[in-house]
Amino acid sequence: MDQWWGNRAASAEAAVTTRHLDRLWGLPGTQLGVVGWPSTRKDRAFGTWHYWWQAHLLDTLIDAQLRDPQPERAGRIRRQIRGHHLRNIGRWTNSYYDDMAWLALALERAGRLVGVGRPGALATLGRQLLGAWMPELGGGIPWRKQDRFFNAPANGPAGIFLARYHSLHRAQQTADWIENTLIDPETKLVFDGIKAGSLVRAQYTYCQGVVVGLETELAVRTGEERHRDRVARLVAAIGEHMTHGGVLRGAGGGDGGLFAGITARYLALAATTLPGESAADVATRDAAAGIVLASARAAWDNRQSVDGLPLFGAFWDRAPEIPRPGVAPGKLVGGAVTESAAPERDLSVQVSGWMLMEAAHTVAGR
Repeated sequence: MDQWWGNRAASAEAAVTTRHLDRLWGLPGTQLGVVGWPSTRKDRAFGTWHYWWQAHLLDTLIDAQLRDPQPERAGRIRRQIRGHHLRNIGRWTNSYYDDMAWLALALERAGRLVGVGRPGALATLGRQLLGAWMPELGGGIPWRKQDRFFNAPANGPAGIFLARYHSLHRAQQTADWIENTLIDPETKLVFDGIKAGSLVRAQYTYCQGVVVGLETELAVRTGEERHRDRVARLVAAIGEHMTHGGVLRGAGGGDGGLFAGITARYLALAATTLPGESAADVATRDAAAGIVLASARAAWDNRQSVDGLPLFGAFWDRAPEIPRPGVAPGKLVGGAVTESAAPERDLSVQVSGWMLMEAAHTVAGR
Protein backbone atom coordinates (compact mmCIF):
# COMPACT_ATOMS: atom_id res chain seq x y z
CA MET A 1 0.00 0.00 0.00
CA ASP A 2 2.76 2.48 0.90
CA GLN A 3 4.50 1.79 -2.44
CA TRP A 4 1.22 2.45 -4.22
CA TRP A 5 1.05 5.88 -2.59
CA GLY A 6 4.77 6.32 -3.14
CA ASN A 7 4.25 5.98 -6.88
CA ARG A 8 1.46 8.55 -6.76
CA ALA A 9 3.62 10.92 -4.75
CA ALA A 10 6.39 10.50 -7.32
CA SER A 11 3.95 11.35 -10.12
CA ALA A 12 2.80 14.46 -8.24
CA GLU A 13 6.43 15.48 -7.74
CA ALA A 14 7.14 15.02 -11.44
CA ALA A 15 4.15 17.19 -12.33
CA VAL A 16 5.27 20.08 -10.14
CA THR A 17 8.90 19.70 -11.22
CA THR A 18 7.99 19.70 -14.92
CA ARG A 19 5.45 22.52 -14.88
CA HIS A 20 6.68 24.84 -12.18
CA LEU A 21 10.37 24.55 -11.28
CA ASP A 22 12.80 26.93 -12.95
CA ARG A 23 15.99 28.86 -12.29
CA LEU A 24 15.63 32.23 -10.60
CA TRP A 25 16.43 34.84 -13.27
CA GLY A 26 18.47 32.23 -15.12
CA LEU A 27 21.08 32.11 -12.35
CA PRO A 28 22.94 28.81 -11.99
CA GLY A 29 22.55 27.02 -8.69
CA THR A 30 19.09 28.47 -8.09
CA GLN A 31 15.50 27.28 -8.31
CA LEU A 32 12.02 28.47 -7.39
CA GLY A 33 8.48 27.47 -8.19
CA VAL A 34 6.81 29.47 -10.96
CA VAL A 35 3.54 30.53 -9.33
CA GLY A 36 1.23 29.65 -12.21
CA TRP A 37 0.86 27.11 -15.02
CA PRO A 38 0.39 27.93 -17.82
CA SER A 39 2.65 30.79 -16.81
CA THR A 40 2.77 34.43 -17.78
CA ARG A 41 5.96 36.31 -18.62
CA LYS A 42 5.76 37.94 -15.18
CA ASP A 43 5.44 34.52 -13.53
CA ARG A 44 8.53 33.22 -15.34
CA ALA A 45 10.49 36.32 -14.37
CA PHE A 46 9.48 35.79 -10.72
CA GLY A 47 7.98 39.24 -10.74
CA THR A 48 5.61 38.21 -7.97
CA TRP A 49 6.97 36.84 -4.70
CA HIS A 50 4.92 34.40 -2.66
CA TYR A 51 7.40 33.66 0.15
CA TRP A 52 5.28 31.12 1.99
CA TRP A 53 4.34 29.14 -1.14
CA GLN A 54 8.03 28.62 -1.79
CA ALA A 55 8.59 27.53 1.82
CA HIS A 56 5.96 24.81 1.39
CA LEU A 57 7.49 23.75 -1.91
CA LEU A 58 10.78 23.31 -0.05
CA ASP A 59 9.10 21.34 2.74
CA THR A 60 7.46 19.02 0.22
CA LEU A 61 10.77 18.45 -1.58
CA ILE A 62 12.05 17.29 1.80
CA ASP A 63 9.08 14.90 2.09
CA ALA A 64 10.03 13.46 -1.28
CA GLN A 65 13.67 13.06 -0.27
CA LEU A 66 12.61 11.11 2.80
CA ARG A 67 10.41 8.89 0.64
CA ASP A 68 13.09 8.24 -2.00
CA PRO A 69 16.54 9.70 -1.25
CA GLN A 70 18.23 10.92 -4.45
CA PRO A 71 21.34 13.08 -4.96
CA GLU A 72 19.52 15.01 -7.70
CA ARG A 73 16.70 15.99 -5.34
CA ALA A 74 19.15 17.00 -2.62
CA GLY A 75 20.52 19.39 -5.24
CA ARG A 76 17.03 20.74 -5.84
CA ILE A 77 16.62 21.35 -2.12
CA ARG A 78 19.88 23.33 -2.05
CA ARG A 79 18.89 25.31 -5.13
CA GLN A 80 15.46 26.06 -3.69
CA ILE A 81 16.99 27.42 -0.49
CA ARG A 82 19.48 29.56 -2.41
CA GLY A 83 16.78 30.81 -4.76
CA HIS A 84 14.54 31.73 -1.85
CA HIS A 85 17.29 33.75 -0.17
CA LEU A 86 18.23 35.59 -3.36
CA ARG A 87 14.65 36.39 -4.37
CA ASN A 88 14.01 37.67 -0.86
CA ILE A 89 16.69 40.30 -1.50
CA GLY A 90 19.41 38.42 0.33
CA ARG A 91 17.44 38.05 3.56
CA TRP A 92 15.72 35.19 5.37
CA THR A 93 13.19 37.44 7.10
CA ASN A 94 10.21 39.50 6.01
CA SER A 95 7.38 41.35 7.75
CA TYR A 96 5.10 38.32 8.23
CA TYR A 97 5.63 36.02 11.19
CA ASP A 98 3.58 33.24 9.62
CA ASP A 99 5.78 33.33 6.50
CA MET A 100 8.95 33.17 8.60
CA ALA A 101 7.57 30.29 10.66
CA TRP A 102 6.87 28.24 7.51
CA LEU A 103 10.38 28.81 6.19
CA ALA A 104 11.90 28.05 9.58
CA LEU A 105 10.04 24.73 9.69
CA ALA A 106 11.27 23.75 6.23
CA LEU A 107 14.88 24.78 6.90
CA GLU A 108 14.95 22.96 10.23
CA ARG A 109 13.74 19.77 8.55
CA ALA A 110 16.23 20.22 5.70
CA GLY A 111 19.11 20.27 8.16
CA ARG A 112 17.90 17.60 10.56
CA LEU A 113 16.48 15.11 8.08
CA VAL A 114 18.31 15.47 4.77
CA GLY A 115 21.63 17.06 5.73
CA VAL A 116 21.15 20.44 4.06
CA GLY A 117 21.72 22.70 7.05
CA ARG A 118 21.40 26.48 7.30
CA PRO A 119 22.14 27.14 10.98
CA GLY A 120 22.57 30.89 10.51
CA ALA A 121 19.18 31.18 8.87
CA LEU A 122 17.54 29.15 11.64
CA ALA A 123 19.12 31.32 14.31
CA THR A 124 17.91 34.46 12.55
CA LEU A 125 14.37 33.17 12.14
CA GLY A 126 14.31 31.77 15.67
CA ARG A 127 15.17 35.18 17.11
CA GLN A 128 12.34 36.75 15.12
CA LEU A 129 9.77 34.24 16.35
CA LEU A 130 10.91 34.29 19.98
CA GLY A 131 11.05 38.08 20.06
CA ALA A 132 7.51 38.50 18.70
CA TRP A 133 5.80 37.10 21.82
CA MET A 134 3.37 39.73 23.15
CA PRO A 135 1.30 38.52 26.13
CA GLU A 136 0.87 42.10 27.31
CA LEU A 137 -1.13 42.81 24.14
CA GLY A 138 -3.19 39.63 24.08
CA GLY A 139 -0.78 37.31 22.23
CA GLY A 140 0.73 34.99 21.15
CA ILE A 141 2.70 36.38 18.28
CA PRO A 142 1.08 38.62 15.69
CA TRP A 143 0.43 37.79 12.08
CA ARG A 144 2.85 40.47 10.90
CA LYS A 145 5.02 43.23 12.26
CA GLN A 146 3.30 46.41 13.40
CA ASP A 147 0.05 44.45 13.62
CA ARG A 148 -2.07 43.35 16.58
CA PHE A 149 -3.86 40.43 14.97
CA PHE A 150 -2.78 37.30 16.81
CA ASN A 151 -3.78 34.25 14.80
CA ALA A 152 -3.44 30.48 14.65
CA PRO A 153 -1.67 30.43 11.24
CA ALA A 154 1.27 32.33 12.79
CA ASN A 155 1.29 30.82 16.28
CA GLY A 156 0.76 27.20 15.19
CA PRO A 157 3.76 26.81 12.88
CA ALA A 158 5.91 29.04 15.11
CA GLY A 159 5.10 26.76 18.03
CA ILE A 160 5.97 23.62 16.05
CA PHE A 161 9.29 25.14 15.03
CA LEU A 162 10.12 26.26 18.56
CA ALA A 163 9.28 22.80 19.94
CA ARG A 164 11.83 21.36 17.51
CA TYR A 165 14.35 24.17 17.96
CA HIS A 166 15.21 24.04 21.65
CA SER A 167 12.44 26.36 22.88
CA LEU A 168 10.03 23.81 24.33
CA HIS A 169 8.82 26.13 27.08
CA ARG A 170 7.73 28.79 24.57
CA ALA A 171 6.10 26.12 22.41
CA GLN A 172 4.04 25.03 25.42
CA GLN A 173 3.13 28.64 26.17
CA THR A 174 1.97 28.98 22.58
CA ALA A 175 -0.17 25.84 22.74
CA ASP A 176 -1.72 26.97 26.02
CA TRP A 177 -2.43 30.42 24.58
CA ILE A 178 -4.26 28.84 21.64
CA GLU A 179 -6.16 26.51 23.99
CA ASN A 180 -7.24 29.35 26.25
CA THR A 181 -7.97 31.92 23.52
CA LEU A 182 -8.96 30.39 20.18
CA ILE A 183 -10.91 27.17 20.80
CA ASP A 184 -14.58 27.27 19.83
CA PRO A 185 -16.49 25.93 22.86
CA GLU A 186 -19.19 24.47 20.61
CA THR A 187 -17.34 22.76 17.76
CA LYS A 188 -13.92 22.47 19.49
CA LEU A 189 -12.34 23.81 16.29
CA VAL A 190 -9.73 26.56 16.30
CA PHE A 191 -10.83 30.10 15.48
CA ASP A 192 -8.64 32.10 13.10
CA GLY A 193 -7.41 34.64 15.66
CA ILE A 194 -8.06 37.55 17.96
CA LYS A 195 -7.73 41.28 17.30
CA ALA A 196 -8.27 44.09 19.82
CA GLY A 197 -9.81 41.56 22.19
CA SER A 198 -12.39 40.35 19.65
CA LEU A 199 -12.37 36.87 18.15
CA VAL A 200 -12.06 36.54 14.40
CA ARG A 201 -14.37 33.57 14.24
CA ALA A 202 -13.49 32.20 10.80
CA GLN A 203 -12.44 28.56 10.93
CA TYR A 204 -9.99 27.34 8.28
CA THR A 205 -8.65 23.85 7.78
CA TYR A 206 -5.02 24.86 8.19
CA CYS A 207 -5.72 26.51 11.55
CA GLN A 208 -6.75 23.06 12.73
CA GLY A 209 -3.81 21.36 11.07
CA VAL A 210 -1.10 23.47 12.65
CA VAL A 211 -2.59 23.06 16.11
CA VAL A 212 -2.75 19.28 15.62
CA GLY A 213 0.92 19.48 14.66
CA LEU A 214 1.88 21.61 17.66
CA GLU A 215 0.02 19.49 20.19
CA THR A 216 1.43 16.30 18.65
CA GLU A 217 4.98 17.64 18.92
CA LEU A 218 4.37 18.51 22.56
CA ALA A 219 2.78 15.14 23.28
CA VAL A 220 5.90 13.44 21.89
CA ARG A 221 8.38 15.72 23.66
CA THR A 222 6.73 16.12 27.06
CA GLY A 223 4.70 12.95 27.49
CA GLU A 224 1.93 15.06 29.03
CA GLU A 225 -1.55 13.63 28.66
CA ARG A 226 -3.20 17.03 28.11
CA HIS A 227 -1.49 17.36 24.73
CA ARG A 228 -2.68 13.91 23.62
CA ASP A 229 -6.18 14.82 24.76
CA ARG A 230 -6.14 18.04 22.75
CA VAL A 231 -5.02 16.18 19.62
CA ALA A 232 -7.82 13.64 20.08
CA ARG A 233 -10.43 16.36 20.51
CA LEU A 234 -9.25 18.34 17.48
CA VAL A 235 -8.88 15.36 15.14
CA ALA A 236 -12.46 14.40 16.01
CA ALA A 237 -13.63 17.97 15.35
CA ILE A 238 -11.86 18.05 11.97
CA GLY A 239 -13.54 14.81 10.99
CA GLU A 240 -16.95 16.14 12.02
CA HIS A 241 -16.79 19.72 10.77
CA MET A 242 -13.96 20.06 8.22
CA THR A 243 -14.61 17.17 5.85
CA HIS A 244 -17.22 16.22 3.26
CA GLY A 245 -17.64 12.47 3.12
CA GLY A 246 -14.35 12.12 4.97
CA VAL A 247 -12.47 14.34 2.50
CA LEU A 248 -10.86 17.54 3.74
CA ARG A 249 -12.69 20.68 2.67
CA GLY A 250 -11.03 22.77 -0.04
CA ALA A 251 -10.52 26.54 0.07
CA GLY A 252 -10.00 27.37 -3.60
CA GLY A 253 -6.75 28.61 -5.08
CA GLY A 254 -4.37 31.39 -4.15
CA ASP A 255 -3.25 31.16 -0.54
CA GLY A 256 -6.26 28.94 0.17
CA GLY A 257 -4.82 26.30 -2.13
CA LEU A 258 -2.35 25.30 0.58
CA PHE A 259 -4.80 25.03 3.46
CA ALA A 260 -5.91 21.41 3.09
CA GLY A 261 -2.44 20.15 2.21
CA ILE A 262 -1.03 21.67 5.40
CA THR A 263 -3.80 20.00 7.38
CA ALA A 264 -3.03 16.65 5.77
CA ARG A 265 0.68 17.05 6.62
CA TYR A 266 -0.03 17.44 10.33
CA LEU A 267 -2.76 14.83 10.46
CA ALA A 268 -0.15 12.46 9.05
CA LEU A 269 2.23 13.55 11.80
CA ALA A 270 -0.41 12.70 14.40
CA ALA A 271 -1.19 9.39 12.71
CA THR A 272 2.45 8.29 12.76
CA THR A 273 3.93 9.84 15.93
CA LEU A 274 1.22 10.57 18.52
CA PRO A 275 2.27 8.52 21.57
CA GLY A 276 0.11 6.34 23.78
CA GLU A 277 -1.41 2.89 23.57
CA SER A 278 -4.83 3.51 25.09
CA ALA A 279 -7.92 2.85 23.01
CA ALA A 280 -8.37 6.61 22.64
CA ASP A 281 -4.81 7.11 21.39
CA VAL A 282 -5.16 4.33 18.83
CA ALA A 283 -8.53 5.70 17.69
CA THR A 284 -7.06 9.18 17.25
CA ARG A 285 -4.17 7.91 15.13
CA ASP A 286 -6.57 5.83 13.04
CA ALA A 287 -8.96 8.75 12.57
CA ALA A 288 -6.15 11.07 11.47
CA ALA A 289 -4.87 8.45 9.03
CA GLY A 290 -8.38 7.85 7.71
CA ILE A 291 -8.89 11.51 6.82
CA VAL A 292 -5.54 11.66 5.02
CA LEU A 293 -6.16 8.50 3.01
CA ALA A 294 -9.78 9.36 2.14
CA SER A 295 -8.66 12.79 0.96
CA ALA A 296 -5.79 11.33 -1.06
CA ARG A 297 -8.02 8.75 -2.74
CA ALA A 298 -10.50 11.47 -3.70
CA ALA A 299 -7.81 13.84 -4.99
CA TRP A 300 -6.21 11.08 -7.05
CA ASP A 301 -9.48 9.70 -8.42
CA ASN A 302 -10.65 13.19 -9.43
CA ARG A 303 -7.35 14.37 -10.93
CA GLN A 304 -6.94 15.35 -14.54
CA SER A 305 -4.03 13.96 -16.53
CA VAL A 306 -1.97 16.35 -18.66
CA ASP A 307 0.87 14.83 -20.67
CA GLY A 308 0.65 11.77 -18.44
CA LEU A 309 1.09 13.72 -15.18
CA PRO A 310 -1.56 14.57 -12.59
CA LEU A 311 -3.24 17.94 -12.20
CA PHE A 312 -5.01 18.22 -8.84
CA GLY A 313 -8.12 20.18 -8.06
CA ALA A 314 -8.52 22.98 -5.56
CA PHE A 315 -11.33 20.82 -4.13
CA TRP A 316 -10.31 17.21 -3.83
CA ASP A 317 -13.85 15.83 -4.02
CA ARG A 318 -14.48 17.13 -7.53
CA ALA A 319 -12.79 17.13 -10.93
CA PRO A 320 -10.44 20.05 -11.60
CA GLU A 321 -10.51 22.39 -14.56
CA ILE A 322 -7.45 22.26 -16.81
CA PRO A 323 -6.25 25.89 -16.94
CA ARG A 324 -5.71 27.46 -20.34
CA PRO A 325 -3.11 30.03 -21.37
CA GLY A 326 -4.24 33.56 -20.66
CA VAL A 327 -6.28 32.72 -17.56
CA ALA A 328 -6.22 35.70 -15.20
CA PRO A 329 -3.74 35.16 -12.36
CA GLY A 330 -4.43 35.86 -8.70
CA LYS A 331 -3.53 39.16 -7.06
CA LEU A 332 -2.02 40.29 -3.80
CA VAL A 333 -4.79 41.92 -1.76
CA GLY A 334 -4.34 42.98 1.86
CA GLY A 335 -1.35 40.72 2.41
CA ALA A 336 -3.03 37.63 0.92
CA VAL A 337 -2.96 36.12 -2.58
CA THR A 338 -6.31 35.62 -4.28
CA GLU A 339 -6.95 32.68 -6.57
CA SER A 340 -6.45 32.65 -10.32
CA ALA A 341 -9.56 32.58 -12.51
CA ALA A 342 -8.83 28.85 -12.84
CA PRO A 343 -7.49 27.96 -9.38
CA GLU A 344 -5.76 24.83 -10.64
CA ARG A 345 -3.14 27.02 -12.36
CA ASP A 346 -1.84 28.08 -8.95
CA LEU A 347 1.35 26.53 -7.63
CA SER A 348 -0.27 26.45 -4.19
CA VAL A 349 -2.97 24.03 -5.36
CA GLN A 350 -0.52 21.66 -7.03
CA VAL A 351 1.96 21.66 -4.14
CA SER A 352 -0.95 20.95 -1.80
CA GLY A 353 -1.96 17.92 -3.87
CA TRP A 354 1.63 16.71 -3.90
CA MET A 355 1.88 17.29 -0.14
CA LEU A 356 -1.25 15.17 0.29
CA MET A 357 0.25 12.30 -1.72
CA GLU A 358 3.41 12.41 0.41
CA ALA A 359 1.26 12.40 3.56
CA ALA A 360 -0.69 9.39 2.29
CA HIS A 361 2.56 7.54 1.59
CA THR A 362 3.75 8.26 5.13
CA VAL A 363 0.46 7.15 6.69
CA ALA A 364 0.16 4.01 4.57
CA GLY A 365 3.59 2.86 5.74
CA ARG A 366 2.96 3.31 9.48
